Amino acid sequence: MLTLVLATSTFWAQMPEAKLDELIKNTIKTFDVPGMSVGIVKDGQMVYSKGFGVRSLKNNLPMDSKTLVGIASNSKGFTATALAMLVDDGKLNWDDKVSKFIPEFQMYDPYVSKEVTVRDLITHRAGLGLGQGDLMFFPEGGTQTIKDIVHNVRYLKPDHSFRTKLEYNNIMFIVAGEVITRISGLSWADFIEQRILKPVGMTASFGSYNRAKSSSNIIDAHAPVDGKAIAVPHDWNETANAAGGIMSNVEDMTTWATFLMNNFVNKEGKRLVSEKNAHELWSLQISDKVAPKNPYDSHFYGYGLGWFLTDIKGKLQVQHSGGLIGTVTLFTMIPELKLGIVALTNQQSGAAFTTVTNAIKDSYLGIEDRNWLKTYSERMTKNEERFNKQKKDVYDQVKTAEKTFSLKPEQFVGTYNDAWFGDVEIKQEGKKYRLYCKTSPRLKGDLLPYNNNTFVVKWDDRSYDADAFFVVDFDENAKAKSATMKPISDVTDFSFDFGDLDLKKVK
Repeated sequence: MLTLVLATSTFWAQMPEAKLDELIKNTIKTFDVPGMSVGIVKDGQMVYSKGFGVRSLKNNLPMDSKTLVGIASNSKGFTATALAMLVDDGKLNWDDKVSKFIPEFQMYDPYVSKEVTVRDLITHRAGLGLGQGDLMFFPEGGTQTIKDIVHNVRYLKPDHSFRTKLEYNNIMFIVAGEVITRISGLSWADFIEQRILKPVGMTASFGSYNRAKSSSNIIDAHAPVDGKAIAVPHDWNETANAAGGIMSNVEDMTTWATFLMNNFVNKEGKRLVSEKNAHELWSLQISDKVAPKNPYDSHFYGYGLGWFLTDIKGKLQVQHSGGLIGTVTLFTMIPELKLGIVALTNQQSGAAFTTVTNAIKDSYLGIEDRNWLKTYSERMTKNEERFNKQKKDVYDQVKTAEKTFSLKPEQFVGTYNDAWFGDVEIKQEGKKYRLYCKTSPRLKGDLLPYNNNTFVVKWDDRSYDADAFFVVDFDENAKAKSATMKPISDVTDFSFDFGDLDLKKVK
């Protein structure tokens, strides 16, 4: 109890509790976030754990420290930890070839297929581009299984050379989850719950959304539509649990932070990961550029095994964010300060969790209040103005093109196929044209003319904010032979990786 009091007094001497409460309240108001929960652990003790706002606009019940939230890609640290445990068990080595455990696994390049290792799977360096392949599981409701995804990786043409660049990618983590299943005989969620969540003491957490959705204290996701946040369906496909499936709350996530910063030793004194592999997880595996002028004087930035690593004011920061449609989370540790910060939200504004996290971080680093709320509010306003202009310009052109549209349905209506995504069908329905994605049934919408070879797909679900160009390549007889897609605006989440589709007209 003495330790808790000392830790608390140290923190609040720098940032009074009332001031932090006020900041969080102002933050969720500014960024239209219905609910947010924040936890802080210092020197092995929880010093702050609160919820603000509501868990859902459907019921207006309060958000609290026990409210379950999809932590999304913060699950990647658990996948990496699971693999470390299997390394300790002698079941695999980090540099074992993936084909040793999944013989049928192939990538686009035969050389890479033979050489790609378990380490490569969880370091974003296997050559795939940002979010490449995510449409196989994103948005929720897709029909592709883990087996399908593992098979279809071979059709993903690499964005760059093997092991040369850090490009964030979820698909490789799904493959890593399958490695865990092949070795242990357990589903990823079962392994995580049995070998990590329970021993760590995360008693309220679940390995997947389906296991948690009956909980009475759980968020609804929220996304902005026409400038106002609304409740939207929870978005996560069970096939991608290893990349982002865990449901947790700030109390359990601060327990996780305490465990990690206690060198992977739980409250009972049991070590779950060897010192050697604990060190390996937080060792830089691939680096990326650091801005020359940055707010924390960082000199390096990159990815370890399941974690983003950088230096802030001369101290190591271990961090990860997570994002689903309508939910974003941020998990931050500064091990030298024995400081962990958890921010969970039920809206997709990264500006909200960064504002709060940076303010807390600064208080412990002895940095005067830099008014992060003002900084990110101004930045978001400028970005929204730019995004809205991009979208307005496109739809102004649609209005013009509708008056002169002259293509005949027989020129472009039909089925287009992409090797890894499957069929995309264009149908004429009355006076309208519609687009349907066979393996992702929620991706459907109107096909609107833009110019003589390009359409705009206006998705039925307006919470996606991911309308896309559909660009048709015609043959010498003015009949469609292929098509490509790309977002109409920079606001589109990278997991809507339309730009990676190579659609061939098949009928």
